[in-house]
Amino acid sequence: MKKILLLSDTHSFIDVQILKFVKQADEVWHAGDIGNLEVTDTIKKLKPLRAVFGNIDGADARSEFPLDTKFEVENVSVWITHIGGYPGRYDQRIREEIKVNPPKIFISGHSHILKVQYDKKLNLLHLNPGAAGNHGFHKVRTMLRFTLEKGNVQDLEIIELAKRG
Repeated sequence: MKKILLLSDTHSFIDVQILKFVKQADEVWHAGDIGNLEVTDTIKKLKPLRAVFGNIDGADARSEFPLDTKFEVENVSVWITHIGGYPGRYDQRIREEIKVNPPKIFISGHSHILKVQYDKKLNLLHLNPGAAGNHGFHKVRTMLRFTLEKGNVQDLEIIELAKRG
């Protein structure tokens, strides 16, 4: 069993609220728009991190993290990218590949809108954790956490941190 904390769009922001949940996780996944690498460096000191770069990330993040990361944890296949769309509206860049080889969980960030949506056509769970940072139009900072065990996603929770700003 693995406890996962999923966040995105920190835009250089990390605080004690986020770190409290980082400490409770077995792994942390970041779906891009990291901003300053102090965010990921801080997380990596506490827990294993898997991350992708986002559209606002500079050369430092792009040299450390990929555009897409695909992996398997607890017999659950995962694909994380920053700009990926959602069921029925996948980004053109990934549209064909996701149809040919869909993961069990597809994760994207970018929109700052928290979404948990099942794609019946591709038999996958789409997750967008919203935005954990202060930059953007979102009103409440959000993240997701869940457990993976023996091929299943369990105990999915929305975490509302605080109002933005």
